[in-house]
Amino acid sequence: MNKVTRVGIVGAGMMGAEIALCCARSGMDVILKEVSQELADKGKVAVDSILSRAVGKGRMDEAEKENILARIEATDMYDGFDEVDLVIEAILEVSGTKQKLFEELDVLCKPECVFASNTSSISITKLAAAARPDRFVGLHFFSPASVMKLVEVIPGLLTSPGTAAFAMEFCRAIGKEPVKVKNVEGFVVNRILLALMNEAYRLLDEGVATKEDIDTACRLGLGHPVGPFRLSDNVSLDLLDKVHTILTDAYGDRFKTPGIFREHIDAGRVGRKAGKGWYDY
Repeated sequence: MNKVTRVGIVGAGMMGAEIALCCARSGMDVILKEVSQELADKGKVAVDSILSRAVGKGRMDEAEKENILARIEATDMYDGFDEVDLVIEAILEVSGTKQKLFEELDVLCKPECVFASNTSSISITKLAAAARPDRFVGLHFFSPASVMKLVEVIPGLLTSPGTAAFAMEFCRAIGKEPVKVKNVEGFVVNRILLALMNEAYRLLDEGVATKEDIDTACRLGLGHPVGPFRLSDNVSLDLLDKVHTILTDAYGDRFKTPGIFREHIDAGRVGRKAGKGWYDY
């Protein structure tokens, strides 16, 4: 397979925008697609903000920033997707919605284009049943994608060895450290992370310690950059709830969330994006 020079990214939210930044920063041209031009532009503005902070800290100059931004085309259309080497999907964590998207992309993209999903928990084999199972792979980035080095590369049942190797090389080309993971619900990191988060929620629910002290204990005792409650707010509880449901269906009650988690969702306290979660913002 050829090297990637042009990438299509569907979904310009926080994750999609930051993946676009990773690609553009590595010299690739990017089409950043959203359902509306307003949302697409918002994604590119997020990239601009990250780059502006880097300029302010002296990590790059203004010319480099503008060159990176110029490689990202924000759009609500699929124009140009017939020329991309790779499509990365970063939309809602709903399998049916993702499958419908890949069915549409199968008609639009050139036959040699590889399809990838940034799903954090859904079976790649299930998603790949919609289109190009031999040229379909999971690319699970971690937030913030412009900073975090890890990408989980997940081949499905019918993913060809060439596609898996292509995905690993792509990750290295954008400065990431890929790990190859068997196609199971939750993959590696989320199975570990959500088990840890659930135990943190239970500790709070049982009155063992405050959320502040649990976060501090994980930072100072386990070396985590942020504690589980602060991380929950950054990811958002509504997204975590979808992942918990997938993992509970796959592995049973060990991933079932305690009542205090559901209470926060019912109260609209879903995290930083809402201005309130486990903490107020």
